[in-house]
Order: sequence, then structure tokens, then C-alpha cells
Amino acid sequence: MYRASDRVANETWIDRIREACDRLDLGEDVRTTAGDLFLSNVPESDRSKRTIAAASLYAAALIRGDERSQSAVADAMDVTRLSVHNHWKSVLEEAGFRPPTW
Repeated sequence: MYRASDRVANETWIDRIREACDRLDLGEDVRTTAGDLFLSNVPESDRSKRTIAAASLYAAALIRGDERSQSAVADAMDVTRLSVHNHWKSVLEEAGFRPPTW
């Protein structure tokens, strides 16, 4: 869980997630879930925030059944596909989900 102040402090990243959702034609449920996942996993380093935001978006799309490819999410969030690949499972685990083994 996160504090309301976390949302305010990371509004820029929440906006980037929203913009990526628009580019990927993802619904409000994915946007909300991605924002919640990101805010629950905000890294200390500003350098890592873009990667965790992208991984959160990918994980949210999986959770909500509106999957997009790792490459498409990575392009929309301006990160590498490998960044999404390396972090989305840990985002799911931190949220209490058991990631798939595929």
C-alpha cells in the first residue's frame, strides 16, 4: 500500500503511465491498476522509476486481461523490452500475485 503523498510525489510517472495507456488503447481499469502497482513499488532511485512504471503497466494489463506485448509496453514507456521482462514478475509478486511460470 502507498500513501497519498506518494501519489503527489510521483504524479509525473502516473501521467506517463496514463499517456502510455492511451497509446496502447488500454482502459481505465488498466490505468488504475498500473498506477497502484507502481505506487506500491516506487524505487528510491529516480533512474529506476521509468522501468518500474513500465513493468507495472505490463503487469496491470495482464491482471486486467488486456495484454500487450512487452515490446509494445516498452516502446510506449520508452524503455527496453528487457527492462520490462526483468521486472514485471517482481511487481506482481510484491502485489501478492503468483506470476505465471511461462
